[in-house]
Amino acid sequence: MESTPLSELNHFRLLGGSGLRVSPLCLGTMTFGTDWNWGANKEESRKIFDLYLERGGNFIDTANNYTNGTSETFLGEFIGSRREQLVLSTKYTLNTRPGDPNAGGNHRKNIIQSVEASLKRLQTDYIDLYWLHCWEFRTPIEEVMRALDDLVRSGKVLYLAISDTPAWKVAQANTIADFRGWTPFIGLQAEYSLIERTPEKDLIPMAQELNIGVLPWSPLASGLLTGKHREAHQKYLQETTSKSGVEVERGELVTNRFNQRNLTVAEAVTKIADEIGRSPAQVALNWLLQKPGVASIILGVRTVKQLEDNLACLDFVLSPDEMEHLDRVSQIDLGFPHAFIYSDMVKQFISGGAKIQGR
Repeated sequence: MESTPLSELNHFRLLGGSGLRVSPLCLGTMTFGTDWNWGANKEESRKIFDLYLERGGNFIDTANNYTNGTSETFLGEFIGSRREQLVLSTKYTLNTRPGDPNAGGNHRKNIIQSVEASLKRLQTDYIDLYWLHCWEFRTPIEEVMRALDDLVRSGKVLYLAISDTPAWKVAQANTIADFRGWTPFIGLQAEYSLIERTPEKDLIPMAQELNIGVLPWSPLASGLLTGKHREAHQKYLQETTSKSGVEVERGELVTNRFNQRNLTVAEAVTKIADEIGRSPAQVALNWLLQKPGVASIILGVRTVKQLEDNLACLDFVLSPDEMEHLDRVSQIDLGFPHAFIYSDMVKQFISGGAKIQGR
């Protein structure tokens, strides 16, 4: 299939309201290391890292707890003299010493000890983009933002970002930072894909309004959008039918993948992929790259072959008809108040029938 490329890995985008330039595809490295029994070994991780850089990518994402610290350690060895050309991001929040209540959380003590440990493992003097990994509803937001701002002022961190946090808390954090002259969040990570579109309710509109760049994680819905959904669904059914009803129910709640709606979406992706001569993964990633607010997509691959396939999502552009079809088949109920205030009845009550052009 011949098509105008959507983008290239070295066609950089500004992240949020900052001047930081990042690739449209970010190399996620939660798969670097076999400590969790499903990642890539050191040799394959190195090949993945080198290929991403050879293709022009500059954006690397990790976290202090990924594969028990092995991900950061591998990156520290791989980067070497190429440090300055990379936008290196890592995260804190999740506990790194089970049983120690201060070895996890969003508070100042964990911020300081986490960043110092990450700097050592990454073998660097500074982190380009430091992420609050997950909101924990205990630490006052003022403590969090002031402690993170101190890191920026010290030079150990250049920019701040936030992941897996409600929209109202992110908005509160950046509003406080704005009023007090502290460093705001410029990036937002959230699970976002054709399967998981709930960020469109609040997170993505909030990010657009506050000029925060969105970085979707799990863009292929744990493999469901790679074309292997039929095989994976059958395996899932085989593994759960022998378990008790309670265990099966818990599994379905945790995965939230193998239901009729999601399988219908996966089938639609595969059908378009077959029609245009692309892989299902490339179609799913291309759709996501064209969605408003998305700055860069986090790729989580375990092999060089998977990375090669994912990078090719930049080589074409889904047509408006294909985008509209995928939008329609994957649409979600926005719920209250969104569905209510977008309804024709409420619009009529507000405008009185006058034609008003939106922003």
